Amino acid sequence: MEELASGVASCRACPRLVAWREQVARERRAAYAAEEYWGRPVPGFGDPRARLLVVGLAPAAHGANRTGRMFTGDRSGDWLFRALFRAGFADRPESVRRDDGLRLRDCWVTAAVRCAPPDNTPTTVERETCRHWLVEEMALLDRVRVVVALGGIAWATVLGIVAASGLVLPRPRPRFGHGVRCEPAPLAGSRRPAPVLLASYHPSQQNTFTGRLTEEGLDSVFATARGIIGGLG
Repeated sequence: MEELASGVASCRACPRLVAWREQVARERRAAYAAEEYWGRPVPGFGDPRARLLVVGLAPAAHGANRTGRMFTGDRSGDWLFRALFRAGFADRPESVRRDDGLRLRDCWVTAAVRCAPPDNTPTTVERETCRHWLVEEMALLDRVRVVVALGGIAWATVLGIVAASGLVLPRPRPRFGHGVRCEPAPLAGSRRPAPVLLASYHPSQQNTFTGRLTEEGLDSVFATARGIIGGLG
């Protein structure tokens, strides 16, 4: 995982994303003018023996692109880590900075794209270019039994990776929707069970401010994940 994190943090494969993330790190938001921004691709973090994998879209420009840790330092992270804490996957309900002492329990948090994109919208080419990092990460996280995808892009990315690994998805592929559940068929003869895939609205301000996603709605997804993991013993 350390080698993977080092590779992620040094990636410069997408010129548009490199230029944007570094511009944001130079110019900074006024509220964070005294801080040194991370300004690089952001690795995943958590428990390397996790049975729960949470996949978001990409680092926020003044969140993870500033702090250097996924979902750390922005309002989306506030929602996510409160929910993980309530479900028993985090030892505290907030994530403020990379060295704040937060520990995830049986959980790993990552994203489909590792650089902050302009307007929070990576291009299709950028998504495909970045996908191999998540492929490698999922291969290393060999105890994962549940994957929670936050948002439509994360959902599509996870489904694509799972299908490419040889696992059989239902046909037609399940469309994204909050609370959607997908159970791929395991590979014949494989000792590694297929993970259960759960979809959730992303805890972005666009979703939380409008009430599209409520704390109860987010809690329900992680309660389902906890129930599946608990049932595995």
